Amino acid sequence: MTVTIKDIAKLANVSHTTVSRALNNSPFIKEKTKQNILSIAKQLNYSPNVHARGLVSQKSFTIGLFFTSLTEGTSSSFFVDALKGVNSVITENYHLVVRGIDDFHDYTTIHKQRYDGILLMSQSEHDEAFIHHVKKQGIPIIVLNRRVESNQVMNILADDGEGAYQAAHYFIQQGHKQIAIIEGKEGFKSTQERKAGFLQALIDHHVPMKKEYMIIGDYHMKSGYESMEALLTLDDPPTALFCSNDDMAIGAMNALFAKGKRCPDDLSIIGFDDISFSSYTTPALTTVKKPIEKMCALGAEAILSVINGEKQEDDHLEKVYVHTELMIRDSVKKVQ
Repeated sequence: MTVTIKDIAKLANVSHTTVSRALNNSPFIKEKTKQNILSIAKQLNYSPNVHARGLVSQKSFTIGLFFTSLTEGTSSSFFVDALKGVNSVITENYHLVVRGIDDFHDYTTIHKQRYDGILLMSQSEHDEAFIHHVKKQGIPIIVLNRRVESNQVMNILADDGEGAYQAAHYFIQQGHKQIAIIEGKEGFKSTQERKAGFLQALIDHHVPMKKEYMIIGDYHMKSGYESMEALLTLDDPPTALFCSNDDMAIGAMNALFAKGKRCPDDLSIIGFDDISFSSYTTPALTTVKKPIEKMCALGAEAILSVINGEKQEDDHLEKVYVHTELMIRDSVKKVQ
């Protein structure tokens, strides 16, 4: 038999409204009464009906985690780390809906009755229309991963340009001057920022960049593999390769082995993101740690504080930067 709020109210000799307030931790109830109600609820193994609570509180108890795309430019490791970060914070009282923006023909199904808050893992400026729609609907939104110029949206991100600069600088420190890059997916802000940081390091250290050393990838392992194959056909192949994410770096490493060559003896490699697999490759991959999981956890904490009324959305209108870090392992060789 299902236990209801009315059952608890009878045993506690209070109104069902008082029980509802106690279960929702309302400040408009005496502490002694609240503790008595919570004790009775526990003894009865009461399980709240989320739909009923939603009717009373006018909440959907649903949080949306949106990506620019789930299939184009979103590697499986990136997706998993983002999901782990959000899931570590979102409680069992909330449903988490994960979607790609490119799944929608229009945004009519995205409204305040359906979502209490939205986290957007933004990878492209094309997301601006989505952000505008969500704001217009009055749904709290926090944008992760990509810097947005609007000062009306909270933004949590890492400095991708700084991380790529660190990678190129480390290659140069180790004596490399023939340095190639496999870029990310065209049109993605992270692709542009990582390329800019990489090139700036070469400029600052007066290291020339050959056009044939710049190859466009798509953040997937296959493009890393194929890009490495192309680089190895050059008359003057590079001695070092910066990959704009770890998945492409792992693909490039496999292509190198397939051609009978070794990393880092024949070619040094640095990745970006520091996914869980990167420390278990052979050799262990030197990479730029982008704390995706931490960014998403911070975003989830912030959106919950707004939804639960602990803070106003205006309190979060800021840009929060999470630092990148170069994780030095075994995939870079010092050259004379």
